[in-house]
Amino acid sequence: MTVQGVQGLQGSANSSRRGHRSSTMGAMPLNDMPWWRWRSNVRSALHMLSDPVFQRDVWLAGVEGYGDVTDAVYRLVEDTWLDHWSAEKYVGTIFRDSQEAALVDTAVLRVLRIMHQVGPDAPVSSYVEHPAWPEAVRAARDAHVRMATSDGEDPDVAPRTLEVLRILTRSA
Repeated sequence: MTVQGVQGLQGSANSSRRGHRSSTMGAMPLNDMPWWRWRSNVRSALHMLSDPVFQRDVWLAGVEGYGDVTDAVYRLVEDTWLDHWSAEKYVGTIFRDSQEAALVDTAVLRVLRIMHQVGPDAPVSSYVEHPAWPEAVRAARDAHVRMATSDGEDPDVAPRTLEVLRILTRSA
């Protein structure tokens, strides 16, 4: 990303208000959900967990700036506590409807099951080679596509770096 692109993202992020929908926030429309920052983190995690090409070309290759599987899982559950309760609890604040919440719950359960089996500090290869990983990827993809489409975004663009995510979710 160019310096101008990052500055544009910063300017857009600083001009937004919570719950206010602007036409764009850099390349990403500002979500109209009350807890859009949490939604952005969940979407980022699901996006990375749902893309086997990304996992091969970035995580397995050790490319900097995107974290790893553990980082993605942390973004998925850190603020939301989706490892303790259902996404249904957040319909209307993070998730738009029960279908979106159900897809997220399925993805979280599948990814966490693998994480508990291989361990949070396992190398990326332990996750992607796990026999249940394709099911987890498919569940994450279903949730990611639903959320991205609901937000008016193309679910097939490459995941953003964690730095871009930080810029997009910076408090005004």
